[in-house]
Amino acid sequence: MEVPDAMEILRYAGGLAAIWFVSVACYGLLFDPLRHIPGPFLARMTDAYAGWFAFGKTLHIATYHNFQKYGPVVRQGPRRVVFNTVAALHDIYPSAKLNKGGAYAASILAGSKNSLFNAIDRDAHRRKRRFVGEALTERSMRAFEPAMRNEIDVFLRLVLKSTSGNEPVDMTPLLQHLGIDIVGMLAFGYPLRTQTEETNRFLQTAIDGTAWRVNVYMQFPILRFLERLIMLIGMVQIARFRNKVSHMIETRLAEPADARQDLYKAVSKHTPIEPASTGKRSKADEEVMAELVSDALFFIMAGGNTTATSMCSTFFYLSRNKAAYDRLAAEIRSTFQSDDEICSGPKLNSCKYLRACIDESIRMSTPSPAIFWREPDEKGSKAKGSVVIEGHAIPSGTQVGVNLYSILHNEEYFPDSFTWNPDRWHQDKGDGIKSTKAFAPFLLGDRACAGRGMAYMEASLVIARTIWLFDFEAAPGTAGELGGGTIDQEGVQGGRGEYQLRDVFAAEHDGPNLVFRTRGEHWKVFEAIH
Repeated sequence: MEVPDAMEILRYAGGLAAIWFVSVACYGLLFDPLRHIPGPFLARMTDAYAGWFAFGKTLHIATYHNFQKYGPVVRQGPRRVVFNTVAALHDIYPSAKLNKGGAYAASILAGSKNSLFNAIDRDAHRRKRRFVGEALTERSMRAFEPAMRNEIDVFLRLVLKSTSGNEPVDMTPLLQHLGIDIVGMLAFGYPLRTQTEETNRFLQTAIDGTAWRVNVYMQFPILRFLERLIMLIGMVQIARFRNKVSHMIETRLAEPADARQDLYKAVSKHTPIEPASTGKRSKADEEVMAELVSDALFFIMAGGNTTATSMCSTFFYLSRNKAAYDRLAAEIRSTFQSDDEICSGPKLNSCKYLRACIDESIRMSTPSPAIFWREPDEKGSKAKGSVVIEGHAIPSGTQVGVNLYSILHNEEYFPDSFTWNPDRWHQDKGDGIKSTKAFAPFLLGDRACAGRGMAYMEASLVIARTIWLFDFEAAPGTAGELGGGTIDQEGVQGGRGEYQLRDVFAAEHDGPNLVFRTRGEHWKVFEAIH
């Protein structure tokens, strides 16, 4: 029998691929129930469209531009529709008819269990949410505040050190280290010390790489089956990350459950684990341990990075908006009489302009610029009837979502959306109501971020205490441009006045580079006490 040569095999393969593509295109144009929804032609054919932009960390930008071209409802995959309206935001995320689906199944990494982030089963999610929620209640956070304050003290000492040489400070690594150290204490009372020591700084690299891979898998799920191959790229860092988290948990297990105000204290009330050192750990304990490691990986990734992003963006915008900086400084310095007085409570809550600056920074440069996909939940939901969003019937197996970056820059809800303007949060009527309904950076419903209160507490304390002790401005020259866009125009997407993010489901970023100066003699009091 004659064996076909390589070129003949390639021709056959090419012909089959062409037939497949034409067949899919014909179905998509003539029979697909989503055919009336506009969007890029390639996105109608394959999830590789979104996967490509996710790989390049620019999916949020591509989605924003698609809305400008096609309107507020856009096809982003063969079975994916993304919306850019308040109505869709409130129809999708609080709905009992919609649930996390295939995108989240693709985010479960090799060797991992379900975490709070990707638990699709509603009962499993409620159980995990209860544990995390107990660790993040207002009462729990008040008890944890001294530990958080200690880590912020370390951050402020590093800023103080920079003032002696008038050295520019890159706020991204500084605040990421702070965020990781705080979440390490909150999770398991474990001192990671990334602010002052190199030992555990590999965690940030591992977090960034893991978040990027998860986002690529969620947008292009077929790649999930290549997970073990793709993991080879960062296998060492990922293994170190997982091993470090396991070590943190084992260290915590050696202490009494109520020894610290942390996540494990809440978990131990419901599912105590026998320490490995006792030699009495059962198979059931091992299962619980594996699940706890997966939850802890997500907890550390989300809890450290997202708050660091919100603080970096706030420092960026304050350093470029002198009037707002002066107004916030006046508010902080007139409300408090000393650094030690700055703590959570009524006085800090009374600083309305501080909250407006943080909210506006989160809006402009949201820490999660991604799409949180949902799909009709035919099995788990008790709600009956078809799912209709913005007049569009959503067929079974179709995933829907709202892109947070896009809706937070929707001109209908946020006029001059690429202009940083904290005063928009002081509007009481009209556009102010529209803005409030469209502002959901922590999402809505029972799947919303449980760490919202912690994030605001951490950001408020860091920014208020920094402004009490120091003055700051953007570094001179090109160093001060780090973090901004490349377009030499204000009020536009990608402009120098917008703090730039790279979409890895959460956000990667650089800068800003700031120069700090001590304010009066207040630093001497801080140094004497701390």
